[in-house]
Amino acid sequence: MAAFALPYSLHVLAALVWVGGMFFAWLILRPAAVAALDGPARLRLWAAVFQRFFVWVWVAIAVLVISGVGMLHMRFAGFDGAPRYVQVMMGGAIAMIALFIRIQSLLLPELRKAVKAEDWPTGATVLGKIRRVVGFNLLLGIAVVVVATARLPI
Repeated sequence: MAAFALPYSLHVLAALVWVGGMFFAWLILRPAAVAALDGPARLRLWAAVFQRFFVWVWVAIAVLVISGVGMLHMRFAGFDGAPRYVQVMMGGAIAMIALFIRIQSLLLPELRKAVKAEDWPTGATVLGKIRRVVGFNLLLGIAVVVVATARLPI
């Protein structure tokens, strides 16, 4: 069981970074930025926040995938032997990664372009799209955590 402790701990920490970061951004930073900053400053802030946070999300994804696959083989001898909650957790993780890649590869470049051009209406529209995708990804992340920790018989 000692061999399982390190990948499990890394897995939980990576999930905390990603889901906790989305929680903080959506429920704490966003309302504070709306209250304290005008539109252009808010867009510049978010472009900088995403640039820094997304580095950590990529690290979290790598750790989650590596530790998850490792634990899958250590504990259940592969995907077929894993209980349903693990399979659901993996499906949720794949969906979360896909949504993140959509933001990273499609929406974030649009936001950066709008901020650089000082096209504030377009930037606000793109930020709204990012906000909705992050909100959905946060809900999905919370659901994955609940399934993983409650080990729901799905």
